Amino acid sequence: MPNPTAIENTETRIQPIVTALDAVRQRKPLVVNITNYVVMNNSANALLAIGASPIMAHSREEMSEMMSFSGALVINIGTLDSQWKPRMLFAVEQANISGKCVVLDPVGCGASKFRTEASRQIAQLANKLIIRGNASEIIALAGERGQSKGVDALDESEAAVGAAQHLVEAYQCSVVISGSTDFVVTSKGQTQLRNGHAMMPYVTGMGCTLSAIVGAFAAVGEETGLAATAILGVAGEIAAEQSKGPGSLQLNLLDALYQLDEETLIQRLKLS
Repeated sequence: MPNPTAIENTETRIQPIVTALDAVRQRKPLVVNITNYVVMNNSANALLAIGASPIMAHSREEMSEMMSFSGALVINIGTLDSQWKPRMLFAVEQANISGKCVVLDPVGCGASKFRTEASRQIAQLANKLIIRGNASEIIALAGERGQSKGVDALDESEAAVGAAQHLVEAYQCSVVISGSTDFVVTSKGQTQLRNGHAMMPYVTGMGCTLSAIVGAFAAVGEETGLAATAILGVAGEIAAEQSKGPGSLQLNLLDALYQLDEETLIQRLKLS
């Protein structure tokens, strides 16, 4: 027989996540994405499925206006070049002026000096910041020696917790570490989430999708990354159970995000 106290404690921990999800669906916040060419479609569809409104904006000429009425800015450096970098820095400045949160996805940080330095510049510039990356990216961003192969992580997520704590202190931010176990590290402590599925890393841009969703929740005031991480983990788990491989997983993930409700989160979320 289930322990009533355990069920009550689980529901108490999950309630802020449910409240944030309801806020995204009701308010449909606009999320500005300066993201890479590979994942634009994935990120936009995931934001729509969760209830947010995506816009992929890269022009300096409109960024001030965009940030004045958007809810958050997501910067993904996956296809970084010398033209994109100054636009990203300018966008962060405009987000600061408008008091908006910046979500940084330091794709491939540590794989090259250019990516690492750009990631640190963006993190240093942002007034309100959430960093979402894999373990190797978080370790490299913090200045520790991590293992990386291009944009793929070779470090386990737990190995990056110390680096994440350093980033939290250095940039007064929250950090989400993606992996087989996800970690959300803030100034108040850390949370572990053990949802998701082993098939998810075989879909291009799954982490980038999480970063975009983190932006949606930041736009309604959930600035830790916890709600987005919990929701994508549960949705990915559900989608994988219905999928024969990575191709169908992409489609089923959107359906799972769209249909996700409180009861499913209570039943499935593995949070500690």
